[in-house]
Amino acid sequence: MADQKRDYYEVLGVQKGATDQEIKKAYRKLAKANHPDLNPGDKAAEARFKEINEAYEVLSDSTKRSRYDQFGFAGVDPSYGGGGSGFGGGFSGDFDFGDLGDIFGSFFGGGFGGGSARTRSGPQRGESLRMGLTITFEEAAFGCEKEVSLDRVEQCEACGGSGAAPGTSPETCSNCGGSGTVQQRRQTPMGVFATTSPCPRCGGKGKIIASPCSSCGGSGQNRKRKTVKVSIPAGIDNGQIVSLRGQGNAGKNGGPAGDLQIVITVQPHQLFQRDGSDVYCDAPITFTQAVLGGELEIPTIDGKVKYDIPEGTQTGTTFRLRGKGIPNVNGRGRGDQYVTVHIETPRSLNREQKEALRKFSETLKEHNYKERRSFFEKFKK
Repeated sequence: MADQKRDYYEVLGVQKGATDQEIKKAYRKLAKANHPDLNPGDKAAEARFKEINEAYEVLSDSTKRSRYDQFGFAGVDPSYGGGGSGFGGGFSGDFDFGDLGDIFGSFFGGGFGGGSARTRSGPQRGESLRMGLTITFEEAAFGCEKEVSLDRVEQCEACGGSGAAPGTSPETCSNCGGSGTVQQRRQTPMGVFATTSPCPRCGGKGKIIASPCSSCGGSGQNRKRKTVKVSIPAGIDNGQIVSLRGQGNAGKNGGPAGDLQIVITVQPHQLFQRDGSDVYCDAPITFTQAVLGGELEIPTIDGKVKYDIPEGTQTGTTFRLRGKGIPNVNGRGRGDQYVTVHIETPRSLNREQKEALRKFSETLKEHNYKERRSFFEKFKK
């Protein structure tokens, strides 16, 4: 009956202005939940599945959807209101289930359309590999060249990757005609369902190797120990990755090789700490240098530089050396170096030194100790 049909947007649980992606997502979720093979003997689920597919067939087609939005069911179903039965002409038994291949693949040994099975006979990209590499603080700062050794899968040199013994070639599988898949059709109350699965004779490869290569055993690949050169860019930081394209495992059936991803570990430095492109370090100064000021020799990643510290420098004061940090990994400029000074109190003074220090101390007044005076003023309050 015409008045028994539900609005297609209501069936899929989406708004009228829903995007194609939202409609597709809703359809997949509902179709999977109500599929007859997952609900054997459940007539209600079967009816919902028919209704869901009918709604999706219309709303996934821009032309049909436009007619439906303008004229309702009459715009997409000529028999609507005229006594049509079943789907009222709006849904055919050979509905395209290509969109469901990735959903039902695990239930039907390759899924509708067999997309995953067919890829076995086509080019396949090789697996990417990952390894670690430890470098020094300076190597990370300025870049370097390194060599790493790894075991990886490569194309067999003896057979050229075909897997067949030299002088022979793989034969096309007669069972699947080289497609790597076989198809089965089932008649259901909703129409004919076509399912595909890997060919049992060739294992989904589409070819049969009668005389396997003795070097690789018919796989077309061998595992070898290789040494690869790595260019480490200046400014790389701990935990970052250098990716070498095509240096991973070899692909299959003419597919490209995977990548080699190298995870960088930077060794700690005895003097420097790093934060992004900036470098930090602590430097001890003498009591005399702090009082009178003077020239201080400071280590940087470029070597020693001279810096004039002012009179009355307090412990914990931080100075900035512009452009003495880490080069930016993108090649644009460098960071800065921050030097925090700490006054080292002299130890093991002899009698004369102590006496000289006492006499010097007696010449000092309260105004010579600004922080001390401030502290006690706060204490009095």
